[in-house]
Amino acid sequence: MKKSIIITAGGIGKRMESEVPKQFLLLGSKPVLIHTLEQFFDYDPTAQLIITLPKDWINYWKELLTKYDTQIPHTLVDGGNERFHSIQNALTICTGDQIAIHDGVRPLVSMATIDNCFSGLAIAKAVVPVRPLKDSIRMGSLEGSASVDRSQFFLVHTPQCFDAETLKEAYLQGFQPFFTDDASVVEAIGVSPLLVLSNEENIKITSPTDLKILNALL
Repeated sequence: MKKSIIITAGGIGKRMESEVPKQFLLLGSKPVLIHTLEQFFDYDPTAQLIITLPKDWINYWKELLTKYDTQIPHTLVDGGNERFHSIQNALTICTGDQIAIHDGVRPLVSMATIDNCFSGLAIAKAVVPVRPLKDSIRMGSLEGSASVDRSQFFLVHTPQCFDAETLKEAYLQGFQPFFTDDASVVEAIGVSPLLVLSNEENIKITSPTDLKILNALL
C-alpha cells in the first residue's frame, strides 16, 4: 500500500535554552530533523514524505538542506497554532492509503519500530508504539499522593500509524485540549489503537539532557 509519512516539526523548543528550534540543533554531524528524514526515506523511498514546520523557519530549513547536501524529496507544510492544526494542514495533501505521523525530534526511531507500526495496520485502523514504565509512579500532587500500578501504564511514542480514511475522518473534529497525540484524536471517534513495542532509543528531544543522551547513543 502507498504510504504517507508526516514528520511534525512545528515546535520552537522553548525548553531547549536555544535560539534555534530543537529540530535544527546538531546531533552528531548534522541537524536532528535531517536524521529523522533520512530514517524514513531509508525505510521506504517510495513513501510520500511531508514535514510541517513553523512558517518563519522554512527558509532556514531549506538553507540546511543545501548546507548538508540533503536531496530527499519531501513537501513542506506550514505548522499551525497547535500540533493538531499542523496535522490537519498536512492531511490535505496526503495521498497514501496508510499514514504515519512522527515527531521530528525523535531521530533514533528504529526500522523495526516503523515496520511494526505499519504492519499492525493489517489488523487495526490505528497503531501506537509504546514503552513500559521503568520507574515507580505516584498519582496526586506534592501535598498528597498515592502509589499506582505501573504495569497499567505506558509511555507513548511515534510513529503512530493509521488507515488514511480513519485518520482524515478524525481530523474533521474541532481541536480539544486533551488531544495530546494523534491516537487521542482517533479515539474520540471510537477507534481504539493497537499497541506495539517501540525501541528504547526512540527518545523525544525536549531538553538539553535529551540531546546529550541521543548524542551518546548515536
